[in-house]
Amino acid sequence: MQKIEKRKIVVTAGLPYANGQIHMGHLVEYIQTDIWVRFQKLRGHECHYFCGDDTHGTSVMISAQKAGVTPEKYVGELREQRLKDFKDFQIEFTNFSTTHSPENKELCDLFYLKMKEKGYIASKSVKQAFCEHDKMFLPDRYVKGTCPKCGAKDQYGDTCDVCASTYGPNDLKDPFCTICKNKPVLKSSEHLVFKLNEFKDYLKDWVPAHNEKDISKKLMEWFNEDLRDWDISRDAPYFGFQIPGYTDKYFYVWVDAPIGYIASSWEWLKKQGRSYEEIWKDDAYEIYHFIGKDIIYFHSLFWPAMLKAADMRSPNKICVHGMLTINGEKMSKSKGTFINARTYLNHLNPTYLRYYYACKLSGAAEDIDLNLEDFVARVNSDLIGKITNLISRGAQMLTKKMDSTLSSVDKEGQCLLDKALAKADVIANLFEAREYSKVIVEIRGLAEEGNRYFDEKEPWKLLKADAAAAKVVLTNTINYFKILATYLKPIMPEYALQVEAALNCKPLLWETLADKLENVKINEYTHIATRIEDEKVKQMVEDSKDTTGVKPTESNNSEYISIDDFTKIDLKVAKIIKAELIPEADKLLKITVSVGNVEKTVFAGIKSKYNPDTLIGKHVVLVNNLQPRKMKFGLSEGMLLAASDDSNGPFLLTVDEGAKDGFKIK
Repeated sequence: MQKIEKRKIVVTAGLPYANGQIHMGHLVEYIQTDIWVRFQKLRGHECHYFCGDDTHGTSVMISAQKAGVTPEKYVGELREQRLKDFKDFQIEFTNFSTTHSPENKELCDLFYLKMKEKGYIASKSVKQAFCEHDKMFLPDRYVKGTCPKCGAKDQYGDTCDVCASTYGPNDLKDPFCTICKNKPVLKSSEHLVFKLNEFKDYLKDWVPAHNEKDISKKLMEWFNEDLRDWDISRDAPYFGFQIPGYTDKYFYVWVDAPIGYIASSWEWLKKQGRSYEEIWKDDAYEIYHFIGKDIIYFHSLFWPAMLKAADMRSPNKICVHGMLTINGEKMSKSKGTFINARTYLNHLNPTYLRYYYACKLSGAAEDIDLNLEDFVARVNSDLIGKITNLISRGAQMLTKKMDSTLSSVDKEGQCLLDKALAKADVIANLFEAREYSKVIVEIRGLAEEGNRYFDEKEPWKLLKADAAAAKVVLTNTINYFKILATYLKPIMPEYALQVEAALNCKPLLWETLADKLENVKINEYTHIATRIEDEKVKQMVEDSKDTTGVKPTESNNSEYISIDDFTKIDLKVAKIIKAELIPEADKLLKITVSVGNVEKTVFAGIKSKYNPDTLIGKHVVLVNNLQPRKMKFGLSEGMLLAASDDSNGPFLLTVDEGAKDGFKIK
């Protein structure tokens, strides 16, 4: 094996946006990064993994308003569940911070003042989408429309998912507000921009030196023309950091998000009395950013330019992965393939997903597919049937049929071990290059070789004729498997811990790959991995399907409900502030109601009874906590109560004069 020169490494993964649960798509990046970090640690390097919640922006602000809480409370409650999901998927961060931290605020101000001091900030009037209904300027992701380049419909106001073009929200054809679906108007506002073109020559050299060739080839097309000024400000209302010197301007979320990498590392360093400068102003550490291909633009143009302006060093490399499909398609709630991390964990072992993602991941930015049938087949056939089979057969025979004590590796056994050890540098280089799928191919090939040896020696027959010879075969097999388990440790850390416990050995490390277990007792074997049952996968998919209302509770054969059942329903007084006809719908009206300080959209089947104009101002009863339902005409966020019989109605339930919207019905 090659001599290992010790390294100091810092690794980041893209900060997950704090507006929803962690799902299978997110996990591609965090597992890929965690595997690489664990590999570096296994080799004896100092390696740190920094991340955090990306908390700012209009999306979080609106979600918090709908939930009736502050943005801080909203993201704080979500954070606890996310951290538990990450932990249960064996993803281990050195520090997991938040972009709303005081460290990030201080750094954002520092970056901005440096950029301003050097003349890289300009002020200009910007015409942007303004929603007259919601009384707010609309950020890129709150405007949708038709792509101006390829004509794809329902695309966001910054990039097209179909042709990957970038543009501004004003360039969209047939734009609409994603909150209320109304067409926005253009309105002028003073904005602060970062003069990105000042860094064109620098970035032209930087991009190919810090990205893979396939990524660089695409990125270099940007330099065929001048780079556009980058709008770094957003108007109030906005959840984020105020820009120094302004009361109504906030940093755009993509300004403070990458700075969050530095803030997360600084938060950890401060506890040790250290400064962020030893990582971000010195070359003592290598720095690697792991990201998805959808945010290359920010990490390979804006971010290195920002770092340059702030007199900070740039990362050594941008490591890009593709997107996830499930069963060959985008994740779908209706099909049950939009699977949250917790839903998976409720049914299946997280080790299996880590293994399967490793089977699929390469160093290129290629999309990967989680085919659920293939997932079951690979885990059951390869991980269980080939790899784990080695320790299962060897250790069980030794502990159940013999005295649990290993003997010594013989000459033939050493030849077998040498074949596995000869792959060490190959596998290390593949890990380093993030070619995990090729790592799995190598390990699977070694497992097949080990099983051939075991089958040819037939220790179950030798046991009666020559117990000592049988024990040597088992000793050779178990030591061979120990090498494979070491190779697999970055991919399946909990699995490796179980192996260490079963073999009663020290932690598996790269530098002790060649160390043998001889003349020592191992522990009684218990299964470290079992086959996946198809039913569990089917139930996971079923539990992930989008429900269009409240799930019925199990019947208790009673005509009554309990007070506990009733208190689950949040009934509130709502004021109708807008009512619209839906030409394509026979029965539905689109109703906008005010519930306290929150506006909600409800689709109500009352078209036959009510003229929309007569509804404005009515105080009605709203089921406020009904699960939102995706309908053909939009998202319905509640239910209005009405009465009817077979021939008359519907009649809306209204409230006595004096009741105000937001009142809770008790």
